[in-house]
Amino acid sequence: MSASVSVSPASETGKLGNRSDGWKVLTLENGVEISKRRSGSLHMFRSRWVLRSVSPQQFITVANAIDAAKQWDSELVEGRYIKDLEDNLSIIRLRFGDNSKPLFRKREFIVYERRETMEDGTLVVAVASLPKEIAAGLLPQQNNAIRGFLLQSGWVVEKLEDINSCIVTYVVQLDPAGWLPKWFVNRLNTKLVMIIEDLRKLVQTTAPH
Repeated sequence: MSASVSVSPASETGKLGNRSDGWKVLTLENGVEISKRRSGSLHMFRSRWVLRSVSPQQFITVANAIDAAKQWDSELVEGRYIKDLEDNLSIIRLRFGDNSKPLFRKREFIVYERRETMEDGTLVVAVASLPKEIAAGLLPQQNNAIRGFLLQSGWVVEKLEDINSCIVTYVVQLDPAGWLPKWFVNRLNTKLVMIIEDLRKLVQTTAPH
């Protein structure tokens, strides 16, 4: 039987709903906080959850760039590691097909993924697009593909006193490139931060029986 995973109310930790760091809380319900902060012409979005019966290590095993991209859009055509630069630094290609949602349709992203463990046990995964010139040198752009730009994205997984529970924070800011109305991009970016729910389910299916 899979390990039980539940989301606890934010009041149990007092760490959600903090408005002092420049983020505007859009919703705080059932232990899920969705916030946004303007950065340039696009908003940055953040999702924070308190997960019970999930250790930081359990969650981070599925919180990588490829598994996250599968939750963005089920029509991910290709997700592969191009190159490992260091033990904790990799270059990845994410490619979406003709049947993907408008935000990703016929788009590809060349990103780096860096993984770090802090002294207090906090796990951090940072994902962002490589500069265009470097990405082109590693993998020339195909004529029929639009190369989008993941401005910044990533995870912070903090352990709680209960070692089998954690607070998960996911941040994303995406510029798909090509013409799409900014309001449309911002609205879909809001949906991206809800992928923690899908990854939580993935943890359930991959947890030791």
